[in-house]
Amino acid sequence: MSASLSPTSSPFTRAVVSSMRKLYPESLADKTWDNTGLLLEAPFNPTRRQKNSVLLAIDLTKAVADEAIARKDSAIVAYHPIIFRGLKSLTFTDPQQQSLLRLAQEGISVYCPHTAVDATPGGMADWLCDIVTASIHTPAAPETTPPQASAHYTVPTYPVPAPVTNSDPSTIPPHTRSTILPSPPPLPENMDSAGMGRLVTFSRPQRLTSLIDRIADGVGYPGGIPIAIPQGAAIEELMIRTVGVCPGSGSSVLMKGEVPDLLFTGEMSHHEALAAIERGKVVVALAHSNTERGYLRAVMRGRLEEVLRAEWEGQRAEALKGLEGGEEGLGEVLRDGECEVHVSERDRDPYGIMIRRV
Repeated sequence: MSASLSPTSSPFTRAVVSSMRKLYPESLADKTWDNTGLLLEAPFNPTRRQKNSVLLAIDLTKAVADEAIARKDSAIVAYHPIIFRGLKSLTFTDPQQQSLLRLAQEGISVYCPHTAVDATPGGMADWLCDIVTASIHTPAAPETTPPQASAHYTVPTYPVPAPVTNSDPSTIPPHTRSTILPSPPPLPENMDSAGMGRLVTFSRPQRLTSLIDRIADGVGYPGGIPIAIPQGAAIEELMIRTVGVCPGSGSSVLMKGEVPDLLFTGEMSHHEALAAIERGKVVVALAHSNTERGYLRAVMRGRLEEVLRAEWEGQRAEALKGLEGGEEGLGEVLRDGECEVHVSERDRDPYGIMIRRV
């Protein structure tokens, strides 16, 4: 192996991984089926500098890989694992494997936290609770003209989550929040509420239409809200006291035990949705990753940047103490105090909304 090529990831990438593990402990991930952690450790070459930057995405697609390569990021934090099952080969014939090979060649590592983010207090599930309880405020969406694709259809549009701020506490409806499937002990310190899914219980029933407005606001004003309501019900008259939330595919969490009045998730099967409305319940299923992507910009970016700055400062200061003069290029890397976290501009749900113009 070349002296300039160390069999480890870059020091900055190691700081990224350490920071993610502090924020979203891997012990909280559901390891019975999930595959989380550092899934691609790209070799570190100090003579070919990457930027001290991280790119956040929900899905590691070719478009996202291209974006990270063009930006010269050191690492990608991709919420969904790019590797779920054992691989028997890595070749360029498979598009996803092709992205992994290209990223490794460019020195870009990939960390995937997935259900660790779902279960962690303050993670995606709690962010969805903040949306339905109006605990966060999103600026009003600008009025836009649907882009034209033809005389009869618009081109597909995709939700674009906007920055959020905390709402005035006096305007938040009184409610309680609990974990649906608590994580088994031992739990990380100060994470007693960890687990999958959350149940919001309002002290007074809320109008379903008000909750729909909050959801549309929070996830980026999608072109439509997929919703299932009981047959014969009038949507303007439906009142909701309990809301079960789960990012992604939430039926295995939300359909256990007593079913809440509203099931708010990314996707449910046809038969699961039927089972819910036959019980008099309501389902809002936004398309899988539309319940996840906004969290990156609203919460994760800021949290990771804060923790990563401190982590990188400490790690590089310690490494500089023991630096040997002959380690080519490493000193320059360790003396670079820059630290950036960005959200991908290319990442989006596979499904968009196309509107037929009458």
